[in-house]
Amino acid sequence: MNSPSSPRKRGSQEPERPLVARDPRVRGDDGGAEHSLAEPAILLPFLLITLIWSSTWIVIKDQLGSGAAGVPPTWSVAYRFAFAAAAMFAVARLSGAGLAIGRRGHLYAAAIGLPQFVLNFNLVYFAERYVTSGVVAVVFALLVVPNALLARIFFGHRVTARFLLGSTIAMAGVGLLFLAELRVSAVDPGAVLAGIGLTLLAVLAASVANVLQLAAPVRALPVASLLAWAMLYATLANAVTALILFGAPVAEARIGYWIGLIYLGLAASALAFLLYIRIIRAIGPGKAAYSSVLVPIVAMLISTVAEDYRWTGIAAAGGVLAVAGLLVALGARRPVAAPAVPGD
Repeated sequence: MNSPSSPRKRGSQEPERPLVARDPRVRGDDGGAEHSLAEPAILLPFLLITLIWSSTWIVIKDQLGSGAAGVPPTWSVAYRFAFAAAAMFAVARLSGAGLAIGRRGHLYAAAIGLPQFVLNFNLVYFAERYVTSGVVAVVFALLVVPNALLARIFFGHRVTARFLLGSTIAMAGVGLLFLAELRVSAVDPGAVLAGIGLTLLAVLAASVANVLQLAAPVRALPVASLLAWAMLYATLANAVTALILFGAPVAEARIGYWIGLIYLGLAASALAFLLYIRIIRAIGPGKAAYSSVLVPIVAMLISTVAEDYRWTGIAAAGGVLAVAGLLVALGARRPVAAPAVPGD
């Protein structure tokens, strides 16, 4: 918020207030985190986005059902981010963040929006044509791996031994969940490989966008403003891609399709990514990506109620291991503040 004694010039940028106050003396751990996931200001948004994204698989399945009726997946993605972009522009204006992000900011918005909201989502939608949403959700849990590795390679963020141990345990659980999904899948092996390949590419695209949040010029931009432009560029790119691949826009008359689309645009995209990026900036992309580990578990719990999903021993063991790995990886003590160094 602007101080009355020092008004901000029109169009200038002011650093956004983080989820929790940052101590500049604290040295980061994996992903450069200064804070712990256990802090309520981080944990509550983390749980909310996990719950939201866990519910999207059922909605996306319905969207793909509409694809058979004539709405290509890429047009559905374009519509989704049109709603999301409109919401984010409104949030940016109402919050006072402003819409001016500068030429460099627009380049970063495109660099984040294209892999995250174009490549990632189109690859996921197309992957679900070959394998079940459960398989896609489980494979996407691997996001924690490239997020931590890319943060280490490009930004020098160290990965703690405890984070590695917890991630190994969690990935073992993910492997069991994956095996449980494949055992009930009637898809032929070739289609399974195609679906997994597309999902892995989606994971890599999402990871690139996640890790870009660590760049200093990006961190200086308000999240709402950055997302608004990223989603607008993604909407345009999705529309052009859909036009080239599938022709003119196709409208779905069924009211359920549009209700699901609004939910995906406003809750699963605008709200969830607004919170998710703030979490990345607070605890790092490695830990933030652990929401993707919990998503298939919560999605299966939702499916148990909504679709009569039957848990097997393998699936239950995988869920327990995944949660145990999460607790181990995120249970590391908060980094100790280093003594202030003169001149820092």
